[in-house]
Amino acid sequence: MKTAIVFALAAGKLAAAHATFQSFVIDGKDQGQHTAVRTPSNANNPILDVTSSSMSCNGGTKAADTLEVAAGSEIGLQWHHNDGASTTGDNDEPIAASHKGPVIVYIAPAESNGEGDVWVKIQQDGLTGTTWGVDNFITNKGLVNVKIPELAAGEYLIRPEIIALHEASAQGKAQFYNGCGQIKVTGSGSASLPSGVAFPGAYSATDPGVLCNIYGGEVKCTASGSAGYDVPGPEVWDGASSGSGSGSGSAPASSATPTTTAAASLAPVSSAPAATSSATAAAAPTIGSGYDTGSSTTQPAAQPTATAETGSGSGSRSTLPEQFTISEFISWLETKTGSANAKRFAAAFARRAHPRDFA
Repeated sequence: MKTAIVFALAAGKLAAAHATFQSFVIDGKDQGQHTAVRTPSNANNPILDVTSSSMSCNGGTKAADTLEVAAGSEIGLQWHHNDGASTTGDNDEPIAASHKGPVIVYIAPAESNGEGDVWVKIQQDGLTGTTWGVDNFITNKGLVNVKIPELAAGEYLIRPEIIALHEASAQGKAQFYNGCGQIKVTGSGSASLPSGVAFPGAYSATDPGVLCNIYGGEVKCTASGSAGYDVPGPEVWDGASSGSGSGSGSAPASSATPTTTAAASLAPVSSAPAATSSATAAAAPTIGSGYDTGSSTTQPAAQPTATAETGSGSGSRSTLPEQFTISEFISWLETKTGSANAKRFAAAFARRAHPRDFA
């Protein structure tokens, strides 16, 4: 009987060891509890049903305030175990250590009210080695630091989220905690958000990062069944983070620089003609589109293609065919710019291009 009582008390403690997003921290200063934060309608209780409408903003209604933040700046999203000013003596502040799982941040245009395919993932901290995002969250005392992308000025909703996996070996037992804050981005940023995902809808109850057994040795919560952890949802937007997408252990965006498009332009050579070649770049993703699928903070250079020049010229290489080799290209340049300049220009071109363009 005593054993049953102990287990019941332990289960009750675990059930109450939850957390909520409660305030913004800007320039090191807490902006005040619930200021510009849509307070959850169900206190600090988790969401278990991934199809629930509370998956968007945890049932919170629009706040009276909106906080101004500069594009490209870092802000803090402060969580606490209980909704109150005092955390003294609370062993589960900011959340129980048993609630291991990822910490994720999404953003959406405020005008959407969080409805539709509008949520764009800008940061995630999954599993690195044996360290979970929640472990880092606890070490940081419930403060989630996130870098605001270089977004165009306007109003946005920011949605931090914790997924607790301590009971997630059974379907429908993963615990979701989220909340929404209201920000007004200022400054000279120009990036537009790409199409995002919807909440509910972005997660399935059987996603490997949702139906996940974190016990018994090596975690194997991946689509392939290999060791590691797949953070649920889309890839991290490449305009916001240098993380490795939804793979395990991607770095939080707070330490990353927003990605800018890498244009495939060639550095001009002083004596090279300005318009003798019409080499153009295949369109690269802009900062407002696409998701990060690699660990690099910069998009790869776009692949140049070349078209034949029409002109009178002289010699056998006065014009280029539509398909040419690098040797033919250098020979053609020599007739236009001289041997030394041709080789410098061709070398620059080759560094930017993909080898298959010269096959």
